Amino acid sequence: MTDQIRGADIVARTLDAAGVTTVFTLSGNHIMSLFDAAIGTGLDLLHVRQEAAAVHMADAWGRLTGRPGVAMVTGGPGHANAVPALYTALSQDSPVVLLSGCHATWETGRGGFQELDQAALAAPVCKASWTARSIAGLGQDIARAFRLATSGRPGPVHLSLPSDLLDGEIAAGAVDWPSAADFTAPALDLSEACAAAILRLLSAAKRPLLIGGPQLATRPGRAALARIEAAHNLPWLIMESPRTTNDATWGALSDLLKQADLVLLLGKKLDFTLKFGAALAPDCPVAMLSPDAETLQRAAGELGNRLALGCLADTLPAANALAQAVGCGAPDWCAHANRLLHGRPQAWATLTSTTPNKLHALDVAKALKPFVDANSDTILICDGGEYAQWAQSLIRCQRRLVNGVAGAIGVSLPFAGAARIVEPTAPVFAVLGDGTFGFHMAEFETAIRRNLPFVAIVGTDARWNAEHNIQIRDYGAQRAYGCELLETRYDLIVAALGGHGELVERREDLAPAIERALASGRPACVNVMIESHAAPTVRAAELATG
Repeated sequence: MTDQIRGADIVARTLDAAGVTTVFTLSGNHIMSLFDAAIGTGLDLLHVRQEAAAVHMADAWGRLTGRPGVAMVTGGPGHANAVPALYTALSQDSPVVLLSGCHATWETGRGGFQELDQAALAAPVCKASWTARSIAGLGQDIARAFRLATSGRPGPVHLSLPSDLLDGEIAAGAVDWPSAADFTAPALDLSEACAAAILRLLSAAKRPLLIGGPQLATRPGRAALARIEAAHNLPWLIMESPRTTNDATWGALSDLLKQADLVLLLGKKLDFTLKFGAALAPDCPVAMLSPDAETLQRAAGELGNRLALGCLADTLPAANALAQAVGCGAPDWCAHANRLLHGRPQAWATLTSTTPNKLHALDVAKALKPFVDANSDTILICDGGEYAQWAQSLIRCQRRLVNGVAGAIGVSLPFAGAARIVEPTAPVFAVLGDGTFGFHMAEFETAIRRNLPFVAIVGTDARWNAEHNIQIRDYGAQRAYGCELLETRYDLIVAALGGHGELVERREDLAPAIERALASGRPACVNVMIESHAAPTVRAAELATG
């Protein structure tokens, strides 16, 4: 009798062979065969409390490792819950593979249980989205999803897996098993001609500036950019914020952009974050290295003859190639640019809370900074509106995750759990506001259940502060409406789940509270009562001299 193999086992064995160790998931009818198939493989099914959290965890995994994070959810409402989180990954060039169970193929169009055109629903927020069509081809479908998620401009890919294909069996010899090469695509290296052209442009410019895309917001990406700066005296930054030129990470960025006489976009799209080119000086030429032709074509339409050069190349390999080239450049300009990017206002030295039993967001960032600086492997997650922007502005970290260009908040608690899996020993901190906390507070139960300790430092000002500031700015204080929250004891919620909780109302109590949270060895919430302030905006005239 011919050996038979179930479709679910093909999927599980393919993931196992691909080196996947953790699958972020939530159980449901359509994927229970996959849960069964994981038994006996090297797959660890980490089940969460809401499907979007599984995708956010896969997103964090992808950003931190460069390898696809895998999320697995059930069909219909499970899939619908997961899809919005793909948008954050897409905007951040993050490699994610979402596997969604779905109704049987023979039920399509007949009102099957939780029937939904899942591929169509996910398509706008994915690089590719499709439904598997045969049991024999399931392994190749998985390999294709991995290949697409990591090639060119990385991003999320969705594959729906019909339940009859997962439950069905075929002869083991009929399976089209993928080879190792099927999971990856060849790198698109920077050509010698493009590299030479870029070097000529950099040599001719007096005030060049490199702007990297979100894919470079990793330890290898930042290291490559640092080598480029050393080789060429070329200042750089990474744009990964929806706040455009007011990104708190980069100081007086809006002033610097107007001074540059050449901007090199390395994996960075010309989009709203650069005001489609209007954030630069009107006569500033732009050179662009992009892993996809669509981005180059759109930039050419926006910039016209200001696009001095456009080349196709994968982002990190291009960065590494530029770092190896012999360059020149102006040290004085590089130092000036870095002062604008990394300098902070003189007034911050004494800025603090003026309200009893409340801290300023800057007080929180100042207390946290020594803990982050103490270990180069620390992972810092900044999520939310105004409050977390102060930490982004003050604390530099090689392994930092933010909610990204999408501007969607609520990612930090799932991110922190995934970060702990990637980084088993160094501290993991999540800085988030009280509004943000509510999106995925149940993932503290996931972290406690799976022993994934991290420290969440929640700023509680009892409002949706980013939107409140929009109301004040655009409509006036008398029309502030619908943004109020309660001064909730989030620390007690976490303690009730079995984690560690701290309430902080005085500046001098914060550092000891962080110490105790770290020492607890448990998922921890340090709930800090804060004043309500807008995010920082830095201008060159405010910066300390020297």
